[in-house]
Amino acid sequence: MRLTITTFLTLDGVIQAPGAPDEDTQGGFPHGGWQVPYVDDDNLRLINSWFENADAFLLGRRTYDIFASYWPRVTDEHEHNLVARKLNTLPKYVASSSTVDTSVWQHSVALTGDVPQQVAELKQQPGNELQIHGSGRLAQSLMAHGLIDEYRLLTYPIVLGSGQRLFDDASAAALQLVDLTRTGSGAVVAIYQPSGRPAYGSFALDA
Repeated sequence: MRLTITTFLTLDGVIQAPGAPDEDTQGGFPHGGWQVPYVDDDNLRLINSWFENADAFLLGRRTYDIFASYWPRVTDEHEHNLVARKLNTLPKYVASSSTVDTSVWQHSVALTGDVPQQVAELKQQPGNELQIHGSGRLAQSLMAHGLIDEYRLLTYPIVLGSGQRLFDDASAAALQLVDLTRTGSGAVVAIYQPSGRPAYGSFALDA
């Protein structure tokens, strides 16, 4: 399986609590729900197209807790929702350094110990995509091991000035832009794939 990450960012790179005011107030974050005014049909179409390729999910502990409190309550019978159907029926692997109650959401499995090694093994399983959604700290640790195959970044026209950022403390890496589009509400959707280590140069004049 390919390992992909889909995440929502502000112009200054914040990924924290896009969906609701109380979603994640860690660090006193006061801007929860910042993405909601920008969600339109273009957003939903893109997200659905990516979820169609999901065969399993990989989530950090905080994202798992947020998702597990919401998605099991969104049933196909109620919403005919592709995202809910995928999240509720496919395997969900949860990376956490503490005990996770996986009984609260069916088909959930806790990963402990050497998470990058376990993720590398999961990628060897047959299937289309092992998908990360949110889970910024987990993503950073997997970036450092070169395990992420594709970044799907939806950047919205808003600046918050504080909050968790996707690339804080991330390892240096070069990325190749493979697709670029925009939504009607003004989000820029950029898809990147890794292209090795950064290259460096200089504009200094010759002596």
